[in-house]
Amino acid sequence: MGRRRNAGGMGDLAALVLRLVLGLFMAGHGAQKLFGWFEGPSLQDTSQFMESIGLQPGRPWAITAGLSEFGGGLLMILGLLNPVGPLGAIGSMVMATVKVHADKPIWVTEGGAELPATNMAAATALMLNGPGKYSLDRALGIQWPRWLVAILGLVTIALTVAVATRGAPPPQEAEDEAREELAGEEE
Repeated sequence: MGRRRNAGGMGDLAALVLRLVLGLFMAGHGAQKLFGWFEGPSLQDTSQFMESIGLQPGRPWAITAGLSEFGGGLLMILGLLNPVGPLGAIGSMVMATVKVHADKPIWVTEGGAELPATNMAAATALMLNGPGKYSLDRALGIQWPRWLVAILGLVTIALTVAVATRGAPPPQEAEDEAREELAGEEE
């Protein structure tokens, strides 16, 4: 019996470590987009980038991406309202994979989706495992039917990606056009 309790305690500690690391990075990534923190692009520049990859108008997409990452990251850090935080991270990373990285080899050194895929795997593990006992969900007695929230969240993500990619140019073509526009502005 003691062995089982110890294994559960280690699982709770593992969930805490994963929540803190992934949550901090996701919140920081979102803060770059929304507020320009950590040498990030700011909402205006993120809006222009969103338009350059075919997400028009760019500002609502930039706000959505920033809030998914920043808000999702904060919820993961706190272990609050699971699985909403991991779903925010998954949604943003799916969109990044589809709109920016899809036509490249998988490795990040080639501009591929290695990092978004890793983030999605970690967020999925948190969604499936739950936030653990070192969380506000546990402290406040919040327990949603994770399977139902996860299904609704994943359907929402799929619909959002479908809307975003409808009639859009392939990612490489959109990226090339964005580079050409930026080069023209610098001259």
